[in-house]
Amino acid sequence: MHKATVLTVDDDENLQIVMRQYLEQNGYQFISAMSGAELMSKLDVAHPDIILLDLNLPDQDGLSLLTAIRSKSKAPVIVVSGKNETADRIVGLEMGADDYLTKPFEMRELSARIKAVLRRSASTEKPAASEAESSLGKAKRLSFSGWVLDRMQYQLFDAEGKPADLTSGEFKLLEALVVAPNRVLSREQLFELTRQGEFDVYDRVIDIQIARIRKKLSDDPQNPSLIKTVRGVGYMFCGEAKVLD
Repeated sequence: MHKATVLTVDDDENLQIVMRQYLEQNGYQFISAMSGAELMSKLDVAHPDIILLDLNLPDQDGLSLLTAIRSKSKAPVIVVSGKNETADRIVGLEMGADDYLTKPFEMRELSARIKAVLRRSASTEKPAASEAESSLGKAKRLSFSGWVLDRMQYQLFDAEGKPADLTSGEFKLLEALVVAPNRVLSREQLFELTRQGEFDVYDRVIDIQIARIRKKLSDDPQNPSLIKTVRGVGYMFCGEAKVLD
């Protein structure tokens, strides 16, 4: 599964190496720049999903780059800096940064911050359910692409009435996606809708269940048509759901 493209600008080569190794191992695309000028050059050709910005660059102050970045990219920016004073954080956020992470930091925290910022920027506020979504949410049975989702029997049936043998977890996950068609649901939202307990950003159960559901729906995992992956955010059901009763 593909994740977000991260563009990081930092003149600490060793830190760049560590971040690259960790983030690429976790599925991210990684682009690096060592100066402000190189960053702006990279933005002419690259389209990152998120930017990690150091403040102490060899050619200019990182904060002065925020306005220039916004002129070329809508990607959210996380300031990554050794400056840990409260005033520095406030200035960074007031200048337009989406988050502020002080050095030194753990890679797991960096990954968690990236995920949180991407969730906020991509889906921002959860939109209010439309009338169509409301009717789907109240239906006992729904149909889509030759399948029938029976919410009374807690099962999915094909066109010939044969069950797909979904587990209860798989059913809840598919149900959550189908009743919110064409709307991106983050992993955290899906976790809250389908599982009890506190969300863990490192829990891959949602991704595993999505893979199993796609297999049972014969939805090509390399080019899925029903359940799309939205990089770095979550999943979206792209089929047309209809109320049966």
